[in-house]
Amino acid sequence: MSDEFNMSMRKFLKQVGVTSQQAIENAMREAGDTSGREFTAKVVLTIDGIELEHVVEGTIQGVT
Repeated sequence: MSDEFNMSMRKFLKQVGVTSQQAIENAMREAGDTSGREFTAKVVLTIDGIELEHVVEGTIQGVT
């Protein structure tokens, strides 16, 4: 793959990571006391035009 492709992909993934973390932190803060709780999280990545659907599932520990 080209350097331009790699750079654009890395830029996109960085944006996804940073904005997702901010959204999760804000939601946890608004939820109040989530200590001791475990939350199931799921991210679905799609790319139009190439029929990609990539699902990542995991857990996030509540704020203590």
